[in-house]
Amino acid sequence: MRGVGGAVRVVEVLDVDALLDDRGTEIIVCCGSGGVGKTTTTTALGSTLASERQDKILAIDANPDAGTLGRRVRRETGATIRDLVQAIPHLNSYMDIRRFTSQAPSGLEIIANDVDPAVSTTFNDEDYRRAIDVLGKQYPIILTDSGTGLLYSAMRGVLDLADQLIIVSTPSVDGASSASTTLDWLSAHGYAELVQRSITVISGVRETGKMIKIDDIVSHFQTRCRGVVVVPFDEHLAAGAEVDLDMMRPRTRESYFNLSALIAEDFVRAQQQQGLWTPNGNPPPQAAPPMPSQQYGQQAPYGQQPPGQPYGQPGDAQQPGQQPYPQQPPQGGPPAAWPQHPQDGYGWPPPQQ
Repeated sequence: MRGVGGAVRVVEVLDVDALLDDRGTEIIVCCGSGGVGKTTTTTALGSTLASERQDKILAIDANPDAGTLGRRVRRETGATIRDLVQAIPHLNSYMDIRRFTSQAPSGLEIIANDVDPAVSTTFNDEDYRRAIDVLGKQYPIILTDSGTGLLYSAMRGVLDLADQLIIVSTPSVDGASSASTTLDWLSAHGYAELVQRSITVISGVRETGKMIKIDDIVSHFQTRCRGVVVVPFDEHLAAGAEVDLDMMRPRTRESYFNLSALIAEDFVRAQQQQGLWTPNGNPPPQAAPPMPSQQYGQQAPYGQQPPGQPYGQPGDAQQPGQQPYPQQPPQGGPPAAWPQHPQDGYGWPPPQQ
């Protein structure tokens, strides 16, 4: 399938485990208005990442209005995010947390929320931060399926801890307008840098009429975000039931592969920000300096070769007159700085000239 192979290579090569900071996780937030396919995007993206990377990927339902993430995988437990928060003092290992999650065939794990809105509203900013502090030590990637409102308590923690942002829109004028307004609000409230690096997903949750010009919507969000992915209508996803990658159409799976690749591209930026890349674009040296007592040309213990002498197996000391092995230049490096986008503060559709 064209395009899929390249996306998979990007997702597999980049090392998420190397990105673990004190919080120990890469948090990806899916947000947008209701009914645009936000939960579907969270589940399908998480399933794709889990299937291709073979990492522990977790999705959290942080929607205070009776989120439906728990319906997208076969439930293995009735526990919710509120139950996990209450048990935090006793969570010391992955298996302790696993009792609160349900796992899809892809390997994606989810933590559901309460189905009663009157109960789920008690999940607030402090609860979210405490949960992420514990979960981030066990899961390299966490996706948060946020609520539809930007002002509810937990949303402040969601945005403050977010490394990447995904905005979901439908291929319609009102859907694009709502998504663009969300970007405006975020830019005006201290999240402009997060908006610049965001990704917009045009989610075909319903069959699109011929009157809609999706290319115009894509062009608009390309000026505001670093990437746009169009997910076509898919009967399997439209059913709103458990998500199965094998049941998707090939074009739909390819779209989520491409979305996964865009997500992985930002891991390099995170590496650079955390000092895992040197200013000249090369990975920092991993070997410790040689011991002062070691002399050039003398066999040193494995892993402590003198400067200029290549690493080799024990017994591979360089003989007089022998040329050292050629040093291979480092491959790859962090991408160039993110492109500058036009000033925020405008909606969609653009004003008539």
